[in-house]
Amino acid sequence: MLATGAAGGAGTFSNIKGAYGSGTALGAVAAGEGATAVLALVLLGLTMLGQAAPLVVRAGLWLLPAAASAMSAMAADGPGRTVIYAVTPMGMCVAAEGMAFLARRIVVHADGRDAEAEHRAAAVVRSLAFHRARAANHPDARVRRYSERASWRLARKVGGGDTALGARLLQVQRERVTTGADVALADMFAVAVAPERHAVTPPVTPALPPAPGTGPAPTPAAADTVGEAPRDGEDTQVTAPMPGDGAGGVTDAVTPVTLAEVAAVAGVPAPQPAEPLTDAQLVVVLRHLRYAADPPLSYRQAVTAFRDGGFVGGEQRIRNAWGALITQEETA
Repeated sequence: MLATGAAGGAGTFSNIKGAYGSGTALGAVAAGEGATAVLALVLLGLTMLGQAAPLVVRAGLWLLPAAASAMSAMAADGPGRTVIYAVTPMGMCVAAEGMAFLARRIVVHADGRDAEAEHRAAAVVRSLAFHRARAANHPDARVRRYSERASWRLARKVGGGDTALGARLLQVQRERVTTGADVALADMFAVAVAPERHAVTPPVTPALPPAPGTGPAPTPAAADTVGEAPRDGEDTQVTAPMPGDGAGGVTDAVTPVTLAEVAAVAGVPAPQPAEPLTDAQLVVVLRHLRYAADPPLSYRQAVTAFRDGGFVGGEQRIRNAWGALITQEETA
């Protein structure tokens, strides 16, 4: 890069010297390539210090070589020489920008900070805040409309070039994809146990361990089966008689467990539709919905029933609650 800049300066000096003499050529090189070299050193130093370069420095890196290029083109005596003379001073511009760009990338790699990107992001956010405030409170309707449009244009630039923000967004997306894949695989490979004939298979929520201090879990009343009395500690809910069972089948109807009873067993307040739910309440609602049917509902079916029931909860929280529910089932 240094060699390219030096060659550009030497070429410019030689081109202008042939038309205007050594003194003029030396002044032109000092005003063009020399000043560009000074700005390049300033830009390099600011970049190594982790600071953003002022706009005048970045503009000078291109305007000064452009002025030297125009001066050299005017000293040429033919179309071919004009093109060559005009291109020669741009070598210094490319060398300066290349050094600054490489230094910037080294600083970003070493420190994890991009001063230029942070400076631009801060400018965009400040401008966005100003336009949003003016769009909401300015007395002139035309000014409010202009700021409203300007704020939407600025919104597209928020986060542009921010490597730290990009890494965080990717991490969030990875977590969501991982959670979704876990729920999908658990739903896909869950094995539903087929109920045996003449067995007591109520479509009810599995028993939860009682919360500390809540006493024994409430159990709904159930009818006796034919020829067998319920045993202590055994779930006494029964299903309607199955076709073809005859006298040996079950004769009474099901009394399903309610959501309030499941919440009481879990030791949490009864979840109500259209009200914010805690994580424990989400698990209770999903457990109740999953086992309200036979066979148990899948994740998508449970989410549909959750929404249809008017319950409130974000997609990510529902996925986490479903994962906790599946983990409890597997542990049990």
